[in-house]
Amino acid sequence: MKNISKVLIANRGEIALRIIRACKELGIKSVVVCSQEDIDGIWVRKADEAYPLIGNPVEVYLNYKNIIKIAKKAKCDAIHPGYGFLSESAEFAQMCEDNGLKFIGPKAQHIELFGDKIASKVAMKEVGVPIVEGTTEPITDKDYAKEFSTQIGYPVIVKAAFGGGGRGMRIVHRAEDFLEMFESAKNESLKYFGKSDMFVEKYVQNPRVIETLLKYYTTHPHQ
Repeated sequence: MKNISKVLIANRGEIALRIIRACKELGIKSVVVCSQEDIDGIWVRKADEAYPLIGNPVEVYLNYKNIIKIAKKAKCDAIHPGYGFLSESAEFAQMCEDNGLKFIGPKAQHIELFGDKIASKVAMKEVGVPIVEGTTEPITDKDYAKEFSTQIGYPVIVKAAFGGGGRGMRIVHRAEDFLEMFESAKNESLKYFGKSDMFVEKYVQNPRVIETLLKYYTTHPHQ
C-alpha cells in the first residue's frame, strides 16, 4: 500500500484483527475504534492506537462522520472498512476521499452501482456477462410481480433492489405463496434500507459463485 503509513480500521473483532496483522507485516501502524463494550477486545490491545466510541455499541460503528474525524485526529493516511458495517457505503467512501483519506476498497461510484442490484444487472448485461432471468426495473406492484414470476416459472426469488446481507429476500416455490412472500420481503426492505423497490429473479438452486467484476472495471476504467 504505497504512501500509507497509518490506517484506521473501521470495524471490530476478527475482521479488525486480520487487518492489524496485515498492517504489521507491511510495517504500517494500525488504529482502531471501539465501542464501550469492546474496550477489552483483543484487537483493541493488538492495535498501535485505539479510540473509544461513545454511544450505542452497534450504531457507533456506523457513524462515519465521527470515524473520519478520529482518523484525521490520529493523522491516518487511510481507512480500511473491513466487510459489513460501512464497507458498502458509497457516502463513506466518498467522504474519505473528500477528507484526504484513502479508502481501501472500491471507488464510491462502484459501491453505489453495485449497491443497486438492478443497475448492476444492467451493467453486467451491457458488457456481455450472462445474467439470471428476471426483472430489470424496480417493481412495487405485487400483482405484476406475481404475473412475471408465473411467466418465468417457479421457484423464484424476490429481492430488495437496494438490499444486502440477506435482508429483503424471499424464495418462493409456489404461486399461491407469492403475494405473502413479496409483501414480507418488501416490508423488510423498507425497514432495513428505507426503500421498498423490489425485483424478481429465477431462483438458482445450489449455485457456484464466479467473480465477474474485473471485466466490468477493465472495460469501464473511468466509471
